[in-house]
Amino acid sequence: MLKVLIFILSLLFVSDSIDAQQKWDLKTCVEYAIEHNKGVQLAEVQAKIAAVSYKQSQLSILPGLNLSTNGAFNTGNNQDPTTFSRVTENYLSAGMQLQSSTEIFNFYSKRNRIEATKWETMAAVADFSKIKYDIGLSTANAYLQTLLAKDQIQIASVQITQTQSQLSVTRKMVEAGALPELNAIQLEAQLAFDSSNYISAEGNFNQAKLALKSLLGLDAAVAFDIETPPIETIPVESIADLQADFVYQEALKNQPQQIGNSYRIKAAEKTMLVAKANQYPTLSAFGSISSNYLAFKKRPIYEKEIVGYQSTGLIANAGTGMVYDVQSPILTNGNIASYFKSGSLNTQLKDNLRKAIGLSINVPLFNGGTAKANFERSKLSMQSAKLQEEQDNLKLKQDIYQAYNAAITALQKFNASKKSVESNTKTYEFAGKRFNIGMLNMFDLIAAQNNLLRAQLEFSINQFDYVFKMKVLEFYKGAGLKL
Repeated sequence: MLKVLIFILSLLFVSDSIDAQQKWDLKTCVEYAIEHNKGVQLAEVQAKIAAVSYKQSQLSILPGLNLSTNGAFNTGNNQDPTTFSRVTENYLSAGMQLQSSTEIFNFYSKRNRIEATKWETMAAVADFSKIKYDIGLSTANAYLQTLLAKDQIQIASVQITQTQSQLSVTRKMVEAGALPELNAIQLEAQLAFDSSNYISAEGNFNQAKLALKSLLGLDAAVAFDIETPPIETIPVESIADLQADFVYQEALKNQPQQIGNSYRIKAAEKTMLVAKANQYPTLSAFGSISSNYLAFKKRPIYEKEIVGYQSTGLIANAGTGMVYDVQSPILTNGNIASYFKSGSLNTQLKDNLRKAIGLSINVPLFNGGTAKANFERSKLSMQSAKLQEEQDNLKLKQDIYQAYNAAITALQKFNASKKSVESNTKTYEFAGKRFNIGMLNMFDLIAAQNNLLRAQLEFSINQFDYVFKMKVLEFYKGAGLKL
């Protein structure tokens, strides 16, 4: 018996040590879970990717501008890039080109694409909020379960104190000969039973903390305890203000899932217009400016010598009835008259400068049915988005009505268990008085005490269950999570 008492006292000492540690309230738990949860982080990355796509789509309306340069060493028989004549020599060549193009009219394809990516970005942000909401709700549930487990430790501790007090009084009465030894033995057995309940409650509390730490992403070995606000002081709205249909109408306006679905439908509508526009001609404007540079040692300039004549295939009528064959001289290189050197970089870039500007029309005539198929797919995607919205709204309504019915049931059980505690408290008090004057045996006293303990435990469970069910309705209404 002494060992049991020492063990219980050691558990109470550990509990006091835990109480001295820094404690986490619900707000801290929710904020920490949202910040460190991998699902939330992944949703945040997806939202950022969508934002980048939206920014890129906005910039797509600006004209494209590209600069290209090249350089090469040429040897053997090549085409001169400036004179386009054939040369056989070694030379260095370089070129640059600046090109620009823009779509002038494409049946509002780009404008609708920008709108589509905007709604997609907003939907991704809504998805990010939904993940945070879900994590917050799960954390709140785990937090309340831990509070419940901690409250049951307190109940079990009070039960031990009561049994110890009864045992102390009974032991004195046994020693005085007023009561039989059996009464003290029965109370010792009850104390052992109460101690077992305390140990179980302590274990349940530790398990609840581990579950909460797992949700928070904390190491299982880290010291951790929660703030314990009195359950009766937790603000709960009236059930009259949380009627199912009213909560559902509010949830349609504030729940991220429903907000995201509306954004996705708008994005699908704009995407459908983009696919439709891709079936029509596109008018574009383009322009370019380019130049070349050629570097070689020097090129000889030869004197031309006539070595003969050849027929050109033409004939000439002298007007006297005589027809003459028109011939051209055959020239060959003679002596070198001088040499030609490549010009400077600036000179060549100016002399070889070429410009171009124009319009182009792209008319999709036949492309394997791609444009038409994309348009049909986009219509089906919009239909799918609308069906998804209807399905999610239906599920939301079912969840809210189920939560409302669960809250009504929890409230009724809470009120019933409150009356049960009041009745069992009075029964136990009367039983104690009757036992003290010898009108009640120990067995009946212990039975009354155990009934009170069960009523208190059931009341604690029902009270926490009621509070959480009401918090779920408040959450759907848009009141957030608060204790």
